[in-house]
Amino acid sequence: MIRPQRPPAEAPTLVPMPDRSLDTSGDLPVVAVRSPGYHPFVYRKMVIGPVGGSRPMDGDIVRVVDRENLPLGFGLWNGRSQISLRLLSQGVDPPTLEFWTHRIDRAIALRRETLGLDAVTNAYRVLHAEGDGLSGLIVDRFDDVLSAEIFSLGMYQRIGPILALIAERLGTKHVRVNVDERIAMAEDFSGRPVVSPKLPPRVTIQENGVRYRVVFEGSHKTGFFCDQRDNRQALLRYTPGRSMLDVCCYTGGFGISALTKGGATEVTGVDLDEKAIARARDNGNLNQVRPTYVHADAFGYLRQMRVNERAFGVVVLDPPKLIPGRLDIATGKQKYFDMNFLAMSVVEPGGFLLTCSCSGLLSPEEFLHLLRAAARKAGRSAQVLAVTGASPDHPVGLDALEGAYLKGVWLRMGEKTGVVGSSTFEDDDRIEED
Repeated sequence: MIRPQRPPAEAPTLVPMPDRSLDTSGDLPVVAVRSPGYHPFVYRKMVIGPVGGSRPMDGDIVRVVDRENLPLGFGLWNGRSQISLRLLSQGVDPPTLEFWTHRIDRAIALRRETLGLDAVTNAYRVLHAEGDGLSGLIVDRFDDVLSAEIFSLGMYQRIGPILALIAERLGTKHVRVNVDERIAMAEDFSGRPVVSPKLPPRVTIQENGVRYRVVFEGSHKTGFFCDQRDNRQALLRYTPGRSMLDVCCYTGGFGISALTKGGATEVTGVDLDEKAIARARDNGNLNQVRPTYVHADAFGYLRQMRVNERAFGVVVLDPPKLIPGRLDIATGKQKYFDMNFLAMSVVEPGGFLLTCSCSGLLSPEEFLHLLRAAARKAGRSAQVLAVTGASPDHPVGLDALEGAYLKGVWLRMGEKTGVVGSSTFEDDDRIEED
């Protein structure tokens, strides 16, 4: 993946690790909500407000009641955020250290005992926010480093003890805490990135026999995209004896795996991020393979390949989140449509396209409709072989289905049909309705 280029973030400094206690004591502040619900997010418009004599401070654990003062559960309060409450638990017993320990133990057991990830990788997601019942917190493991991403003031205040519990169980030695600037503005808190004193600048991870270096400075999110692990492995079914184009290759995951383990004849990776390209080359060297990397805009490169009538046996399209917010839905959909039209145009007849979207605001059904319209515009027939998502160390809570953000559609591209469809996905939808 690539991410839109932005000025370098302030380098993490050795500020004290937030260490608010995970235990609760005494009477907790009470917050009333307009109607009970099961989603962990309670937006400001659904909150009546604090009741009783004790007023909560931002980041406090509060007791949640309905308009009749009936108990609903407990959550993290932030009156400055649009998500004023992040529910943690139901019932009448407040979250204590035992609660946090149980949630963490349950999450680790899924990764290590059920999924058996230690046998295939030393890089995986340990906590996946709402999917693991800890809204506002993501933690990835990269060898002996825990890399956390914070979306909630309450979680930021408690991140030190949380990471200590995880490190005790996994045997990790270092921590890195990242706070996305956009999220910090939405949550209205000034949490700063934090690192442990001896955090190494990079670590080497391995995944299904392929090695990658994770460089923390200037990296996106937690440092590496573990969510595509199973998709990287599944792609190897289609790459033997084929050329491959990896569009928005980031640090080279799909392409290097295809050359190292998948029998691809050649791989070309394209990305707009110069640092990502440099790290992808380094990862190729680490595995003693030589992909060709191109520093270019994905749209421009695909257009040029289409003009040159260049075709590849396998194309992977894994762009950034093109719909970051609700105001971006229309323009983001058009970008997905345009990019997939171009990608379909450079796949050999009988070749394969893995096209991905990490935009949670784009449903799988909408994504498939976009792809149908893009195939029609390209004048190509296509078969859907599978629709996949993130690896299972990224579980999705049934009460927060938007956590299923990643969609991977596997297409077998057919011959050119000679019939060219509409130039926009909206025109194609109108034709379908007529």
